[in-house]
This record gives sequence, structure tokens and C-alpha cells, in this order.
Amino acid sequence: MTEGKIVEWLKQPGDRVERGESVLVVESDKADMDVESFEAGFLGAVLLPAGGTAPVGETIGLVVQTQAEVLELQAKGPTSAPPATPATPATPAPPAAPAPIATPTPVATPAPVSSNRVVASPRARKLAQQLGVKLEGLMGSGPHGRLVAADVEKAAGKSPAQAAIPVAAISVAAPVVLAQPGEIKAFSTLQQAVNRNMLASLNTPSFRVGYTIGTTKLDSFYKQVKPKGVTMTALLAKAVALTLVRHPLINAAYSDAGISFPNAINVAVAVAMEGGGLLTPVLAQADRTDLYSLSRNWADLVARARTKQLKPEEYNSGTFTLSNLGMFGVDRFDAILPPGTGAILAVGASKPVVVANPDGSIAVKSQMQVNLTADHRVIYGADAAAFLKDLALLIENEPENLALF
Repeated sequence: MTEGKIVEWLKQPGDRVERGESVLVVESDKADMDVESFEAGFLGAVLLPAGGTAPVGETIGLVVQTQAEVLELQAKGPTSAPPATPATPATPAPPAAPAPIATPTPVATPAPVSSNRVVASPRARKLAQQLGVKLEGLMGSGPHGRLVAADVEKAAGKSPAQAAIPVAAISVAAPVVLAQPGEIKAFSTLQQAVNRNMLASLNTPSFRVGYTIGTTKLDSFYKQVKPKGVTMTALLAKAVALTLVRHPLINAAYSDAGISFPNAINVAVAVAMEGGGLLTPVLAQADRTDLYSLSRNWADLVARARTKQLKPEEYNSGTFTLSNLGMFGVDRFDAILPPGTGAILAVGASKPVVVANPDGSIAVKSQMQVNLTADHRVIYGADAAAFLKDLALLIENEPENLALF
């Protein structure tokens, strides 16, 4: 994180502020964080209003000791400045100088949610406006008590399907309006972070290797374990992790000093975010975590990713990345290598195809196409081919073993 966007000021100039109390919410690259006051007193001035962006360490507000100092600051000028160039108000009179509130550096865990404000996802707020539901007083079922769309739908007396699909749109879906024709829509903080990562990837000499994997047995095994809460994402992540145990080079990454071999196999999985951009929640130690726990962990990670409540280590500690567009019916695609990793696997849809058996007979079997994008400074073609071959052997012949490790 190099900069943060002010989402909301929880306090207004003149409000009492206690030490450790949340004063504002800042949007970082991947999560929303509450910013706490380092001093007790009164919020004297807001230098950067909601919607403004500032680099880490920039002063965005002032906390003073007395209400008289608040009045003095208000008398000397506006309490806020344009986002691009926040003004610096004159130093108030003694007894003490204002304590600055700075844009925070990333923290391991988001600060506790303040109880005097409504915490809701952007989708929940938008849905509340559409349905005429007041958010105040509602109980949130999301992470840290955050209100999510389902809570608003419940309060409106609608089922998720009723709230999400208007009656007039049942037969013909209405187009998604992202912007008005001719409009230039600014990148979100998350999209800007993705853009920077993609530019960094251009400096990596990468190559791609494709492979066709039979999925008849995997599909059959998935039908057995799906009622127990196992997801296809967890199955693929587990298969990849167990194969990486035999191919540690595919789990490694380039560094200036040489090839960096991590001490764990952490499979990151790309997730598209509402409003644009993507996150890669990480299934830590996927090779050592049982399949059922892996599925539960994934459901929790996705839920918190949607509401921007992931901890930094839950989205930036991946050692290998998995990108699956198969649920959209995509046959095959190439993935861009994320910075700091050695490889990413793009997974297409599993589809029935006519194939020739070794004895020359014809049969219909399910297959999927996968493409590995790898850093050629670390991984060579033979390494990638050997990894994909072993991954295919596991998926095609022994998918039930995914539940044994």
C-alpha cells in the first residue's frame, strides 16, 4: 500500500475522540481499514474529505485537546482542503499542538468496527436505497458484523432471488450499466493496484505450456463430495498443491540473489470483485490441509474478500496462483503471471469430447484444458511439462486421493 482513499469520516470537527477510537475508514488496495486516533481530545480539522486520496504518512486531520482550539481552527479557515493538495492550517495555541491523523500503513488485522456507525458493503448500501430499507438498527451477518446484501433483502421481506431479479427482467435480463456513454470512469483503488501489478509483469520473461486433462473420474468424485461442502476450487487447489510437493521449482520465484524457495505451498486463487478488479485469496499450506477444511477456508476467504475484510497475509502470501474460468464455460485462456511468483495455472471448463482410446475405439470422455504461465528465469519448458503431466495423472487416475492428504 502506497496510498489510501478516504471512504468515510466517522467523526466530525468538534466531536470528542478517545485514544484508540476509530475516526475514519480508509480504503487500501485490497481492504477497508478503520483508522484509530493516537490521542484523546477533539477532532479539530478534516484536511482530506471523503473521496480524497493521500499517500501513506500524509496528514489528513488534526486532533486537539480542547473545544476552544476547535473554534480557533474553524475561525482561521476551512476545515477541509482539496484532495490533491490538502492545506495545512495554522498551529493552534497552547496548551498542546494538534495531533495529526495520518494515512495508515497496512496492518495485519483491520481495526475493530466502531459501534456508532453503520458498516455495510457497497452492494448492501445500493440495494438499501433501491428497496427503501434503512440500515440503522439492522444486524449484519457479514464479517465483523458488516451488513451485506442478504441482510437488506431479509429486512425488505424479499428472498435473494426476488431482490436481485426484477419481475420485468425475468425473461430478458437488463444490461449492466457501468457508466454512461462517453463517460470516463476513474479506476478504483483496487483496479489501480491490479494495473500496477500487470505493468510489473511485463518485465518478466514468461512462457506458456498447455495440457489436456481428462476429468471423468474427477467429475464423478466431485459429485460424491459436493454434498459434504467440497468445492471444485478446493479440489483443484488440493490437486495442484500435492503436485507442487513433487515439483518445488514450480512453487519457487525469482529473486536478485537467485531462486527463492518458499517454506510453504500457499495456493492463491483469483476472484473477480464487484465493481472491477480482482483479489487472490490464499489457501495457506494447501498440501497439508485436508480437503474439507480447505473448502471451509475457501468459503470464508471469499465471503471476507467480497466485503474487503481480508488480512494482508490472506491475499499477498501466495506462492502459486490458480485462475479458473471454467464455471463460465471458457474452453481455454492464458493467465498473466503475478509479480513475485513463478507460475500461474489457467483452468478451462470440463466438457465432454469424443476421444480415441489406446485400442483405437471411440468414446466420449470429459476433458479440460489448462495452461501454465511460468517465469522463464526460474522454470524451463521441461519443468513445466513434467508438472502438468503429474497433475494430469493425479486428476485422471487418483482423484479420490485428494481426500486422503
